[in-house]
Amino acid sequence: MSTIQFTAMTTTLARHYQAGGVDANGQTPETHTSDGDGVPCRHCLQNVKAGDKYLVLSHRPFPAPQPYAETGPIFLHAEECGRYDEISDMPEMFRENSDYILRGYSRQDRIVYGTGGVIATDNIAVRAAELLRRDEVAYVHMRSARNNCFQCRIDLHEFSFAI
Repeated sequence: MSTIQFTAMTTTLARHYQAGGVDANGQTPETHTSDGDGVPCRHCLQNVKAGDKYLVLSHRPFPAPQPYAETGPIFLHAEECGRYDEISDMPEMFRENSDYILRGYSRQDRIVYGTGGVIATDNIAVRAAELLRRDEVAYVHMRSARNNCFQCRIDLHEFSFAI
């Protein structure tokens, strides 16, 4: 049996950035103070609360640079936060927007043409599952429909029941 799972940035990478490590552009992340509005952390998949510090940095959610490896800005808590559990429930912070871009990628980390589209938030899980059932799609990226910023990765999780 299988289900989708929302996959956050790894803790190793989050701690690298939080310790002042350089981002995908070779720059030190910028530190700002949240006003509590629209600052989604890509590690805990929760909004950064008003008054808390956060980082702005350039992130490339791919294993290596290549023509399809999009790089763009993301937010991350400046202080350590716990990683979002990889479960099938959509993180609550994503329900604050009406839609997102979903796009499928191959095992070679290339866009699978014909998979991208703006999807209503209520249909994210269904559309991601449809895409992940395609043999050529290894994973899906969820991105902002307004700014194209990377939100999280969506994977297919296989599990079995012991009898």
